[in-house]
Order: sequence, then structure tokens, then C-alpha cells
Amino acid sequence: MMKYLTYLTVTIFLFSFQIPAKKEYHREFYENGALKAEGWRVQDQKTAYWYTYYPNGNISEKGHFRNNQKEGYWYFYSSDKKLIKEGHFINNKAEKWWIIYDIATNNKKDKVTRKYQYRNNKKNGYCLLYKNNKLFKAEKYIENQKIGEWTDVSSFRKDNPNASL
Repeated sequence: MMKYLTYLTVTIFLFSFQIPAKKEYHREFYENGALKAEGWRVQDQKTAYWYTYYPNGNISEKGHFRNNQKEGYWYFYSSDKKLIKEGHFINNKAEKWWIIYDIATNNKKDKVTRKYQYRNNKKNGYCLLYKNNKLFKAEKYIENQKIGEWTDVSSFRKDNPNASL
């Protein structure tokens, strides 16, 4: 009986210390052998920094994972290496400020950059539109629905005196 109690005590003692899961670098490939994604895994869960690639080898997106969910600041690129958007994730949902770059136009004068506020994966708050790095329009959203629009800064400030931009 004493031998059994000693064995049980030792077993409980050993299991009370959790052995940390091994962190391994992981790579995924397209059928043609090109690198598709790479980053860290712990017990089949994406964690830490990851890169995802287009089949042509250019980076598609990069950012952190925590428990297999996007977390923190992320960057997204077009297949020809242009930054198209960047922003925050919390538990795999878009949050805080996001910047969307206009890459569709070749005319630099017409290039528009948008800065959106997100909450729970939806536009919630302000959207600021810039042309040639100058604010030319502001919008306000609640749950992805536009509820206001201003085309000059003074009227925007008048209607939104406490807006922190």
C-alpha cells in the first residue's frame, strides 16, 4: 500500500508542473512548391509573427497571431508589393484605426488614403479621407452605416468639438 501511495504522490507531483509546449517554426507550400506561409506554431496553433505569400513569392500579409487568431498590427500587400492596408486586430477582428491606401489609380493627384475607425470588425467612428496628404472629407459611421459627412474641416470641428483625430 505504501508503495502505491508513493507512486501516486510522485505522479501527482510530476503532473503539477506543466511542461511548456514546444514552439516550432512552420512552413506551408503551394502545390507548385512555392512558399505559401511561414511562422511559429505551438501545438498546431499559429502564434507570434507570420508571413503569407502570393504564388509569385511576394508577401501578401504579415502580422502576429495569438492562439490561431490575428492579434496586433497587420500589413496587407497587393501581388505587386504595394501596401494596400494596415491596421489592428483584437481576437481576429478589426479594431481601432485602419489605413486603406488607394493603389487603383495611376494618377498620383487622385490618390486617396482613407483612415477608418473599427470596433468589433465594423466601421464605428470616423473615416478621414486624404488627397495628396490633405484632409478633404470626414465621415462618421455606426455599425458600418454612414451617419454623417463633412467636406470642410471647420464644419467638421464645429459638429464634433470633442473628436480626437
